Amino acid sequence: MRVLALLGPLLAALLLASAAPASAHAALRGSDPADGAVLKSSPRSVTLTFTEAVGLLDDSFRVYDPTNHRVDTSDAGHGPAGSDTARINFPKKLGTGTFTVAWRVVSSDSHPVSGALTFSVGKPSATTATVSAGPVENPVTGSLYNIGRYVAYLAVALLIGTVAFLAVCRPPDPAPLRTPVRTAWWTLLAATLFLFVLRSPYEEGTSPASAFDLSALARSATGRPGLALLARVALLAVTAALCLLFRKRVSRDLPSALSVPSRPLLATAAVLSVALALTWAAAEHASAGIQVPLAMTSSVLHLLSMALWMGGLAALLITLQRSAEPLPAAVVTRFSRVAFGSVTVLVVTGVYQSWRGLGSWQALTDTSYGRLLLVKLAAVTLLLAAASQSRHWTAKLAQAPAVPAPERVPLPVGGPADPPAEGEGEDAPLPDEPPAGSAGRHQAALRRSVLAEVAVGVAVLGITTILTGTLPGRAAAEAAESGTAPVSAGIPAAVVALVPFDVGTPNGHGKVQITLDPGRVGANSVQAVVFGPDGGISAVPELRLSFTLAAQKIGPLPANVTDRGGYWAADSVNLPIAGEWTMSVTVRVSDLDQVTVTKKVRIAA
Repeated sequence: MRVLALLGPLLAALLLASAAPASAHAALRGSDPADGAVLKSSPRSVTLTFTEAVGLLDDSFRVYDPTNHRVDTSDAGHGPAGSDTARINFPKKLGTGTFTVAWRVVSSDSHPVSGALTFSVGKPSATTATVSAGPVENPVTGSLYNIGRYVAYLAVALLIGTVAFLAVCRPPDPAPLRTPVRTAWWTLLAATLFLFVLRSPYEEGTSPASAFDLSALARSATGRPGLALLARVALLAVTAALCLLFRKRVSRDLPSALSVPSRPLLATAAVLSVALALTWAAAEHASAGIQVPLAMTSSVLHLLSMALWMGGLAALLITLQRSAEPLPAAVVTRFSRVAFGSVTVLVVTGVYQSWRGLGSWQALTDTSYGRLLLVKLAAVTLLLAAASQSRHWTAKLAQAPAVPAPERVPLPVGGPADPPAEGEGEDAPLPDEPPAGSAGRHQAALRRSVLAEVAVGVAVLGITTILTGTLPGRAAAEAAESGTAPVSAGIPAAVVALVPFDVGTPNGHGKVQITLDPGRVGANSVQAVVFGPDGGISAVPELRLSFTLAAQKIGPLPANVTDRGGYWAADSVNLPIAGEWTMSVTVRVSDLDQVTVTKKVRIAA
């Protein structure tokens, strides 16, 4: 228990350290007017199209004229194409010059996403407007929100897992588990209310102090994540009411009643558990992207399996620690079966969710999501090793003979005790001492291995919390294919572009992935990876890269990339002006065959 007490603050520090701007699932697919477009006349509206449905804020759009004065617009709404668009209208004609549009929306998986673009009426002009996506995510708000999500994961695992342990494994003395059930319920309720209060500041990138504004709470109650949190509160209230009703009808306390479970009780608990899991699935990665119904089903099963395993482990550990008498082997054997089934479901759903989030093997190493997933897989492997050791001791405990209770022989009141029989001196074993290799020794070893499982499991939940706030690899690829870099919380990300090529010969086609970091005015590092027709990395004898800004008659500026063994790179290329640059890529695949292709990329100020 001391190990777990030390692990909690460590993981809280990890969540604080990882509270960089959250990566959102949605990516900007395009805009009308297009970024950098020069229009002959004033547009009547601005429409953004995203890779998935988005939620709108009161201040989702801010439009500035060339003198950095804000332009009057209508309230933000969805366009005719549906919820994956955001649109504003202009009540009157704009003047001439370059206008800046800053936007901020909420992705379907609950994370805020923001960015900016420019367009010109008549002809481009100098502008004093700063290209910014609005307020940067407040680090305190982000850290507190991440910690709240982590605590909610721990609480729901303990609540569902402990109740399931009581109902299925039926320990002889449920008294030690009364406090964990109550603590888990109150903790989950407090964490859910905490997340609801912080929801609006988290979406808008403001400080926690703004959470107590009534209008902020009203905004939280209208979005999908806020509604999911309110539904969770309602489900917890229903759970408490049913517990009180059941306590009055059957026993003084729910855990005591669960020692002899009934089918209606088990069915009710199962329905409430599924409903609680749905409040997570409806507001995270599963609710957006491809195969949403299947993904949400997988997410619910994944969360429930995690709760049954990790929460059940915590319940088993508490029971082993606090029971006055040795735990019957049947209790441990029942939990072993539940844990095995939970691990099987976790593996199947985890593989599916990994495939859905990654999209390709390359994303495992090329994206933050993939690298975090590798860390989680390593931690889960360690967890499975600890679980295997626990199963070993469970089997030993099941095979060990039960230790009979010492027989008490009444003595005559006031009479002398019988002399000890021959061989029963001081060196003879006491009747309540288990012989070497007995169930008591196996139970002590099981307690240590379960403690190791719980400690690693707490760490896995921390990694999972960070992973659910990270841009999936598949979404990063969608953003790259659309020619836009993933943006989040107002901080420009590196520009990633996929440039297809075809020299017209068999197997002479593929793609070049080019990364400009930081994708802003000034010095940028360049990395280029060539992929062949099979999607694998391909070695080519020559690759040339240059940049041209036709609107300002700048370029071509050569990037002078060199072969670094598997990829091409240049430590610095200077792009002096913001705008839409044309990137020219020449790929030579043989002594005679080469092709030059172009791609437009947006360089921020």
